[in-house]
Amino acid sequence: MTRMQARYQKEAVPALRKAFQYKNIMEVPRIEKVVLNIGLGEAMDNPKALEAAMGDLAQIAGQKPVMTKARKSIANFKLREGRIIGTKVTLRGEKMWHFIDRLLNVALPRVRDFRGVSPEAFDGRGNYTLGLRDQLIFPEIEYDKIDKIRGMEVTIVTTAKSDDHARLLLQLLGMPFRKEA
Repeated sequence: MTRMQARYQKEAVPALRKAFQYKNIMEVPRIEKVVLNIGLGEAMDNPKALEAAMGDLAQIAGQKPVMTKARKSIANFKLREGRIIGTKVTLRGEKMWHFIDRLLNVALPRVRDFRGVSPEAFDGRGNYTLGLRDQLIFPEIEYDKIDKIRGMEVTIVTTAKSDDHARLLLQLLGMPFRKEA
């Protein structure tokens, strides 16, 4: 059991049960998966950019990423249906808990002028999406080996019924939410 998983079991579950009066242990929100996504508009012109992004994502996640394709054509973006426009990785289980631990304790503190993450980035169904400006905050990425700084999205999918339940779950796990003034 990972350190973050043990924290969830020992601290978060009892606190969530007390806060929201869950009678059944299966009602308590938990993290289902974490999805890392890099969208690459330049992949249409530069196929090497896709390979570099996939390499970076594989190093960060410890798992081989898959390519994402456009679902429909959009003429203004010169985009055709079925064209490769990004890459993503879905983490579950042990790898998910390791990644969350590294994200909260290693990567986010390395962000320059970090004041916390936005508490408003929930989707209404208890899922949280965090946008990162560059991949260099992860210690696995070597500065000399990258060709370009790319941003990415980290989506934490929970079983929470509402954003408030998910927000408390992530706070108990150590997510550094920004204090809104």
